[in-house]
Amino acid sequence: MRVYREFLRLPHAARLLGGTLLGRLPNGMGALAIVLFTREHGGGYSLGGGLSAIWVVSMALGQPTLGRAMDRFGQPRILFGSAIASAAGFALLAATGLDPLPVAIGAVVAAGFATPPLEAGLRALWPAVLPSPGQVRTAYAVDAAAQEMIFTAGPLLVVAAAIASTEAALVVTGLLGVAGTVVVTSSRPSKQWRGEPREAHWAGPLRSSGLRVLMATLACVGVALGAISVAVVTYADARHLAAASGVLLAANAGGALCGGLVYGARRGGARFPVLVTCLAAGYLPLAAAPAFPLMILLAFLAGVSLAPTLATAFTLVDTLAPRGTVTEAFAWLVTAMALGAATGSALAGIAGDAAGPHAAFACAGVSGLLALAICLLGRPTMLGAPKPRHTSRR
Repeated sequence: MRVYREFLRLPHAARLLGGTLLGRLPNGMGALAIVLFTREHGGGYSLGGGLSAIWVVSMALGQPTLGRAMDRFGQPRILFGSAIASAAGFALLAATGLDPLPVAIGAVVAAGFATPPLEAGLRALWPAVLPSPGQVRTAYAVDAAAQEMIFTAGPLLVVAAAIASTEAALVVTGLLGVAGTVVVTSSRPSKQWRGEPREAHWAGPLRSSGLRVLMATLACVGVALGAISVAVVTYADARHLAAASGVLLAANAGGALCGGLVYGARRGGARFPVLVTCLAAGYLPLAAAPAFPLMILLAFLAGVSLAPTLATAFTLVDTLAPRGTVTEAFAWLVTAMALGAATGSALAGIAGDAAGPHAAFACAGVSGLLALAICLLGRPTMLGAPKPRHTSRR
């Protein structure tokens, strides 16, 4: 715990982490808020799910676009402007309802695409804020572990706000994004940060072959996470345990939180391929779908390597991203995992309908193996890049 006390005492560290977590709460709230609003206004589950999917895809596409703008123009203007636009999208949906439907779709697209890229922005800030590479690694680990809180607290906040009305849930979702963004953008590091001069190239960071390998690896991890989120529901239905899905997701998130905190407290880091191997090994036993007590343990163990894997991936970005593209590079990782998660949810749903929870969880295991294969095959490209050119971006 001494490592974390030292970390949080560093100037701006607690403020940036706390503000980013607050501003990212909508990432764990938006999908549920949209579905509840749709159902309250007479729409079916298919419409609610469709609007939610549009929001997720719009957010995934918007992150690298806004990340590129931040690399060029700095953080405050882009983050604050996008937070306001996203909140306006949620408010427009709350005000107009589902009729006319094209307006509702436009509001959802705006709310998703304009989601402020706080996650990418924070990771670009850490090397400028923290004095040593070891503390940057700790920050990435804390960041990766703490994001589990977003997807635990976010849905609870939506349900609480929806007690007043589903319109209130949408508005609160947008306002939390604005509030967290204000905390971050009013800080000195965010105001002072500037991206490095960049070579004009339409592909931005995607011209780095090592970064493309890293993205593909994390996209497969995203597929596994999306598959698990659906597979636990098929398991709960098959076992006739109404609360099983929530318990298993909480156990998986708890494993990620514990793994991230333990990893961040260590002075040395593990190699990325080793961590991806551990992650894949954790996903494979889930396909057995054993009795509930053992399944809780397996879900916990499957989460333990997640945060360390993500933290180590983040440390590679500064090496792999071409000069002046670091924020966009982090945003592409967010997009890769989000699109992977959407794909995994769809695949696990099809597999679950066809063959039950064993097949649904097998999607996560296969995705983990695919992530490992990509990582190992692309290792010379991904880990053979030159060392970072700098340690600060003030």
